[in-house]
Amino acid sequence: MQITSEGVKVGHPDIVADTIAADIIARILDEEKKAGMDINTMPHCGLEVFLGKGFCIVGGEVATRIYIDIEKSLRQTVLSLGYNDAAVGLNGHSLGVFNAIIPQSPNINIGTRAELGKHKEIGAGDQGIMYGYACDETPELLPLTYVLVNRMMRAFEDCGNPLFAPDGKGQVTVNYDKNGKPTHVPKVLMSNAIDYRHVAENEEIEETAKKIAFECLGEWVNEKTEFLFNPTGEWQAVHSCSAADSGVTGRKLVCQLYGGYPGAQLGGGAVVNKSPEKVDCSAVFGARYVAKNLVAAGLATRCSVQLAYAIGVAKPMSIYVNTFNTGRIPDEELSDIVEKVFDLTPKGMIERFDLLNGDIYRKISRTLFMDNYPWEKTDMAEKLKKEAGDKK
Repeated sequence: MQITSEGVKVGHPDIVADTIAADIIARILDEEKKAGMDINTMPHCGLEVFLGKGFCIVGGEVATRIYIDIEKSLRQTVLSLGYNDAAVGLNGHSLGVFNAIIPQSPNINIGTRAELGKHKEIGAGDQGIMYGYACDETPELLPLTYVLVNRMMRAFEDCGNPLFAPDGKGQVTVNYDKNGKPTHVPKVLMSNAIDYRHVAENEEIEETAKKIAFECLGEWVNEKTEFLFNPTGEWQAVHSCSAADSGVTGRKLVCQLYGGYPGAQLGGGAVVNKSPEKVDCSAVFGARYVAKNLVAAGLATRCSVQLAYAIGVAKPMSIYVNTFNTGRIPDEELSDIVEKVFDLTPKGMIERFDLLNGDIYRKISRTLFMDNYPWEKTDMAEKLKKEAGDKK
């Protein structure tokens, strides 16, 4: 059996759009903090970004007490990703910018402010269904396919070789034995725009790319692993990013949320372009946190957690745990334990995960998991073990 996950570099046009939105929110949070922000006066943001050839539209709704220069922020973000010349597909210096941001709807705002809302608490910024996933395949308690393809994306981003322009994406295939255990990587696909201003033969480029990929994939690859690089034969950087394809917020959710791994379901909407009272953002982290702690506690080897919310209401409408028949106790009992142990209200998740910290938003468009995020901790595992023991 073989399973494949896809990953994208931060220079992919869709992730550039995500990063622009996330960085705007980060700057708003930074300035709000200087103005004395607390959880009851936090800003509310839902941004959408569209990148075309040589221009960018940023829209959506924002409620904030401060002002930031959207165009300046946007240009700085694009330049920070290495897009400083049309030769690599996008130029942050000359990019045309259209700002279509509007104030947040008062009907939404009233449900997310405790002093105004019907339920007198910080309610969910929208309705929705979010999923979290964990498994024991890796130390990160994530699918091996997801971990490996993201390692490869980070390796190409950080390699420092000027041949490789910012835009790129790839896939890693893992072979599993009849017991469902990973054995090796039979196939690797990497596509990366090439900056031909740094002259090299295509054969040399492919060998360089293979070396970067195989070093980060480690013992999972061998001499039989098939490596495909730029399968069409050539990808010139001048025809990359939004010079070749548009970029839109939220269009790479499958890559970001577990890489398309079977059993790791996709729900909600875009994550990184929303402030954290919107559960599309915070509950994605909350569900992952719950699933990871259940696996870390030894209560399951695979676990999916579904959380459902109503706009303006703080507590989840439902909590569903699915351990795919690997649970130590029945799934319905685990759902009851999760409801008892975890505070999955927007306020609870914002505070536990430090989601009013602008620095977190600066990182999450690169990867939602794996890094040293608060929702990647397993600090609730012992409490879950105790509760499960009491259930027996």
